[in-house]
Amino acid sequence: MRCLLFLCLGWACVAQGAARRIPDPPPVPREFRGVWSASVGNIDWPSQPGAPVARQQADLRALLDMAVRVRLNVVILQVRPSSDALYASSLEPWSEYLTGRMGQAPNPRWDPLEFACAEAHARGLELHAWINPFRARYFKTLSRPSADHVTQRNPRWVVPFGNLLWVDPGVPEAREHVLQVALDIVERYDVDGFHVDDYFYPYPIRLPDGTWQPFFDGASYGRYRSEGGRLELGDWRRDNVNQFVASLYERIHKAKPWVKVGISPFGIWRPGFPPGIKGLDQYLMLHADARLWLNQGWCDYLAPQLYWPLGRPEQNFQGLLRWWEQENRQSRLLTPGLNSAKIGDDRRVGDTLSQIRILRQDGAEGEVFWNASSLLRNFGGLAVALPQDLFARPALVPPTPWLKVPAPDRPELAVERPRSDVVSVGWQSPTNTPISAFVLQQRVALQWRSEILLPSVTNRVFDRRRGIVLPEEVRIVPVNRAGVEGAPAVWRGE
Repeated sequence: MRCLLFLCLGWACVAQGAARRIPDPPPVPREFRGVWSASVGNIDWPSQPGAPVARQQADLRALLDMAVRVRLNVVILQVRPSSDALYASSLEPWSEYLTGRMGQAPNPRWDPLEFACAEAHARGLELHAWINPFRARYFKTLSRPSADHVTQRNPRWVVPFGNLLWVDPGVPEAREHVLQVALDIVERYDVDGFHVDDYFYPYPIRLPDGTWQPFFDGASYGRYRSEGGRLELGDWRRDNVNQFVASLYERIHKAKPWVKVGISPFGIWRPGFPPGIKGLDQYLMLHADARLWLNQGWCDYLAPQLYWPLGRPEQNFQGLLRWWEQENRQSRLLTPGLNSAKIGDDRRVGDTLSQIRILRQDGAEGEVFWNASSLLRNFGGLAVALPQDLFARPALVPPTPWLKVPAPDRPELAVERPRSDVVSVGWQSPTNTPISAFVLQQRVALQWRSEILLPSVTNRVFDRRRGIVLPEEVRIVPVNRAGVEGAPAVWRGE
């Protein structure tokens, strides 16, 4: 991996006025371009449980290289699919989806999350750690549970549901355990974001007689009532999830203020919102009040799963998008999920491209693709089409200024002219806040060109002998890990 991520953003053409006023440099494009990589059931990565470490590392590098080619900027990596860990943890066992057997460490020993953070950052990508908060066991199991798994260590927390096992969100100690897992990840790993999906209470299962399978949390609800609680069952379940989401947001930012918290709820809050929408009632059935979380600002980006193709009146894409936008009272990043895995099934690639255009037209801050395999395998030609058109210009992740991470100080410049046809520009990284990128802006006449550089890059040589036109002005703009730009350091030629 070269130390420099050279992302040419193109020459910005500016009309020349009568006075030939020197224009300001154009802003660097900002768009959240993410992809989910699922480990559960070996959906995306690892593609095969128990594969040699070298193969798993090569596959992860290939996934990150794909993200660079497509000009994404965020990879959301599932590291805790079923109360287990694809990283070194003292709280939960090694995942069977990594080694083939729960509790078995990889051999030779390595830490996939540490590796993923380093490799992603070397490519200029953000790495977000994704956990499933309350699933205890998925139906595609590969081994017996290890002695340190929640089903063995704390079986009273666990509820069977269909072909799944679930950690009961109504047990305060269980919620606290998941919060401790989240903080352990954030505190020990250099992640840029922390992500939870839509599985709080499980999706409903209809029984042969047409009724819904009950979720057997009578013991925890009875304990709540015996201690003086007065909420009805559904409200109590929603309150359990609300407490978890609010605590997660507060405690992660207390640990590391720049780490973005993301949530990807089901795409419909309730049927009839907006009018004409039909589908699963997540408020009633999943006990997830995603509207409240967005209204309260308990996330930094929300990725409602708008997985339906265009042309579905009862799940109207633009209608749902605008409804979520209207509920975004705290101006968080709205980055809907798009189901690119369905290209070739119930939609064509043009559906997904049109949805991105609609997101931009309606003011969303980006999108997240489900899933990595659809881009790795280039479903419908999507992975080739994106960088040729909609993602032709690389983009920084939109800023999250409400995180109150200090703006970077102005870099210090050192400019040398060893020859008349050579300019060497060096700069020192600010020390007051972690830096995620530098933007180098250079002007020749009235045209600006911008590049996004890795934070490790601290110099650029312009050499006419190598066919490089010497700039008349150079600006170095530091960007912190909340995406906030600092004041530029400026050099102007004679």
